[in-house]
Amino acid sequence: MKTAFIFPGQGSQYIGMGHEFSLSSEQACQLFERADVALGYSLSRLCFEGPAEALQLTENTQPAILTHSFISAHALMQTGLKPDYIAGHSLGEITAVTVMGGMSFEAGVTLVRNRGRYMQEAVPAGLGAMSAIIGLPLEKVVALCAEYSPTRVCVANINNLQQTVISGLRTAVDEVGEKAREAGALRIIPLSVSAPFHSPLMEPAAERLAHDLDQISIQDLPVPLITNADVLPIFKSEDIGQALIKQVVQPVRWLEIIQYLIGQGVTVFVELGPGRVLSGFMRRANVPRTVSTYAVQDPDSLEQVVNQLSRE
Repeated sequence: MKTAFIFPGQGSQYIGMGHEFSLSSEQACQLFERADVALGYSLSRLCFEGPAEALQLTENTQPAILTHSFISAHALMQTGLKPDYIAGHSLGEITAVTVMGGMSFEAGVTLVRNRGRYMQEAVPAGLGAMSAIIGLPLEKVVALCAEYSPTRVCVANINNLQQTVISGLRTAVDEVGEKAREAGALRIIPLSVSAPFHSPLMEPAAERLAHDLDQISIQDLPVPLITNADVLPIFKSEDIGQALIKQVVQPVRWLEIIQYLIGQGVTVFVELGPGRVLSGFMRRANVPRTVSTYAVQDPDSLEQVVNQLSRE
């Protein structure tokens, strides 16, 4: 039985995330305290109490999700379960590296806080947008985007067989969304994001992130990370930084990551962190019936997953 730990990206956050772990685990309390010190503000209070509009700011959302995912993953690993592979959706890729010791926890939360800020500042507010296109084949979405330059609109996330996200300048994103609807898309969902992530418009953010990564001590990983941009297994320190920079401006190829992992014999996927977004993607990825997906985000779900896996 091969296992992959998968880590969610932005959009999974909710008020109260991590609170139940903090009530039952001294380690969780200490990690929240370490995050508060590293960031210079009370991330724990923001996660537990909000307000929602502050938690939804990208520079707050990203360290909040990383912290919650880190706590969830280490609680699971303390039961004896270890992954054979790791992967993360967008910021979840940095979470995966941090969880497996590729960088320190403090470096991870600080890096994603800065990453969120850089991404917000890369394009003036209001000019960028992202939309999820539901029910239109990927090749048709790619063809519609190809009518524009990549700096106007491009594919940003390939999430599953039914959902492709586009990113770019608002006018072009809206136009492609309307053309997708005319081509047979079931739904066009504008995303509540502050910038056009995973597009060439994020090049200024990638450059600033590269500078930060140069200042961080990155270690080899004990298990392969399957990368967002290239869907390749890496574990060497010199490859990790380049992968984290590359994915800022290139699509998250999540469906291909899942297909790759299944091809490597993975039959158990465990989503670690807030929400069940990645578990939902799995249901729409046409995975074999032999593949099981679990999610850990609080002590109750941790206990359930451990009990279920013990019967596998």
